[in-house]
Amino acid sequence: MSKENESVSLETLVSLAKRRGFVFQSSEIYGGISGFYDYGPYGAQMARNLKDAWWDAFVRSVPNIHGLDSAIIQNPKLWEASGHVGGFNDPMVECNNCHARHRVDHLVNEEFSDLSKYAPLLEKAQCLTCDKYGQFGEVKTFNMMFKLNVGASEKSDSVAYLRPETAGPIFTNFDLVRETTRAKIPFGIAQIGKAFRNEISPRDFIFRVRELEQMEMQYFVNPKDEEAEYENLREFNWNFLLDVIGISEDNLQWHEHTGDERAHYASSAHDIEFKYPFGFKELWGTHNRSDFDLKSHTKGSGKDLNYFDTATNERFTPFVMESSVGVERLFLAALTNAYTEEEVNGESRVVLKLAPGISPVDVAVLPLSKKPELQKVGHEIYKKLVGDTNLTVEYDETQSIGKRYRRQDEIGTPKCITVDFETLEDKAITIRDRDTMEQKRVSIEKIAEELSE
Repeated sequence: MSKENESVSLETLVSLAKRRGFVFQSSEIYGGISGFYDYGPYGAQMARNLKDAWWDAFVRSVPNIHGLDSAIIQNPKLWEASGHVGGFNDPMVECNNCHARHRVDHLVNEEFSDLSKYAPLLEKAQCLTCDKYGQFGEVKTFNMMFKLNVGASEKSDSVAYLRPETAGPIFTNFDLVRETTRAKIPFGIAQIGKAFRNEISPRDFIFRVRELEQMEMQYFVNPKDEEAEYENLREFNWNFLLDVIGISEDNLQWHEHTGDERAHYASSAHDIEFKYPFGFKELWGTHNRSDFDLKSHTKGSGKDLNYFDTATNERFTPFVMESSVGVERLFLAALTNAYTEEEVNGESRVVLKLAPGISPVDVAVLPLSKKPELQKVGHEIYKKLVGDTNLTVEYDETQSIGKRYRRQDEIGTPKCITVDFETLEDKAITIRDRDTMEQKRVSIEKIAEELSE
């Protein structure tokens, strides 16, 4: 009997993440800090696998999409031109009883551009801290950018910001990328990098944090092709989740933004929502940013960012189709999707059925005991796999073989290699499959071939 992720609680995932070395609370020994997390040994590797998979799909496999790695701190004029200094705001309200501050949409589960529409809903809303109803003050806007000073001065002319998104520097580097790669429309610029948002109330583990990592691709197109290119990108994003990350289609749905929901730069926007333990929430955004960005930066910088098409003799401002997903939200989605509890021969086991290439460990080498002759063979197999394949390999000789199997199941390792006493005679090992638990005897010489299949 198998119980899939539909019933897994967030508390269960948080416990697993800490116990098995996926995610830790930042500076936990000092009481932690809200909205910041550290990735442990398995979490760091799994996050890297997710980023590598995205980069392979969006950059390495597509000839007209080019990579970028921009600085976290940019000239503050960039964020003024993009609208973030004046418009990167969340509605905030303070509880008059306990003085805790909350994002209003977290209290009423609605989003309005007109702040006055929140008032009647807040009269019935409950404070998330003290549980009192209707004890809220005036709704105000709160800019979420982290402000800092560059250099020794603390004067206004030294003010800069930690970037709130990775897209901004893509637009300011548009012309440089185009020139150095000789790119022609349509083409894309992609990057993976840190972004910082001073969230009023971080929540739901790594779903909403203050320090995040984004994987974003901006695709520059001729305005007349915007609709077709937008739909192509939506399909590409959806299929990536299904085919590469291994997300079940039952756990995904589309949400189209209404006028009140859309960002200031978007003419249309669709989110892929995932069924997290706390319900369907935004995982991946696809936006038609129109010509807002290049026009804004042309105006703000004085640099002409229009495009001249030599084939048609047209000059135009490219439209931008955006694909944006956070590493943390994709990580949590993959973890939730993979979490499975099973009854096996009267015993329960927890297994992460992660897609190949996403799990932090590809194969574990497990000598049946600590006998030196078995350890010797196990280490030889480990070294050969590390040297001859691209697999992530773990060697483990601690505890009983049953407990080691369960440990590898919980971190999502697809295959386990057991070195037993028969190995010394027949030069073969046993390969155990994570999902079926079936075991297959394979010659040591053919291990790499078997695993590649």
